[in-house]
Amino acid sequence: MKNKAITIVIAFSALLTSCVPKRLLRQSESKVSSLQKDSADQAGKIADLQSRLGSLQSDIENLNKKISALNDQNNALGQQTSLQKNQLNLSKEELEKLRQRSQQLEQLLEQQKRQTQDLKTKMSEALNSFNSNELTVTQKNGKVYVSLSEGLLFPSGSAVVNPRGVDALAKLAAVLNLNPDISVNIEGHTDSIPIRGRYKDNWDLSTARANAIVRILTDNYKVDPVRVEASGHSKYDPVDINSTPEGRSRNRRTEIILSPKLDEMYKLLEQ
Repeated sequence: MKNKAITIVIAFSALLTSCVPKRLLRQSESKVSSLQKDSADQAGKIADLQSRLGSLQSDIENLNKKISALNDQNNALGQQTSLQKNQLNLSKEELEKLRQRSQQLEQLLEQQKRQTQDLKTKMSEALNSFNSNELTVTQKNGKVYVSLSEGLLFPSGSAVVNPRGVDALAKLAAVLNLNPDISVNIEGHTDSIPIRGRYKDNWDLSTARANAIVRILTDNYKVDPVRVEASGHSKYDPVDINSTPEGRSRNRRTEIILSPKLDEMYKLLEQ
């Protein structure tokens, strides 16, 4: 009986000993499995984070490129704005120069207008003893026109100035000598009737008459020859028709055209 009890105790002990390792093994295996699962989860999370990190790095690179492009555009815009400002400043300077030139031209034109009006007044007063059939004094295109009829100056078909014509030229020369900045252009004109006698044609006659007046003004009354020009226009610049005696009479004339010098204006226009 005693031996049997010992045998039972030994068997129970063996059985107990064999059961403990198996339970521990199962527990260890369970922990390992749990750890492996946790490790796999952590690896997945790490992979996901790495993927997100790569995406963020790509986004950062793209943003940096956009920032660089925007900086380039901003620099280019700044340069363009600077250039536009310089051009605008230059345009303002040019406009100011043009405005100043325009004002100067207006002043010169106004000055010329006053000089021309003053000259017309002086010439009209100097020649007021002659009637309108003998001469007229007019103002147009910034010039003064003294138109002397053939009857006042010349016999028909002649280039020799009458005494009354010489008197008119003397009074005209007195005004010119007091106004040395006035240019003098003398134009001879005829009607359309062909000339007979001493002169070859109306060209010859109109030129001879203009030259005769030049000589009286420069030789007799000392008008500066540098200021004087002479030309003949024959029948080709009429002021009236040539089909009537009255019209032809008006066309037979000598015009003395007086012009204030425009040197300052020409200089300004050439700038």
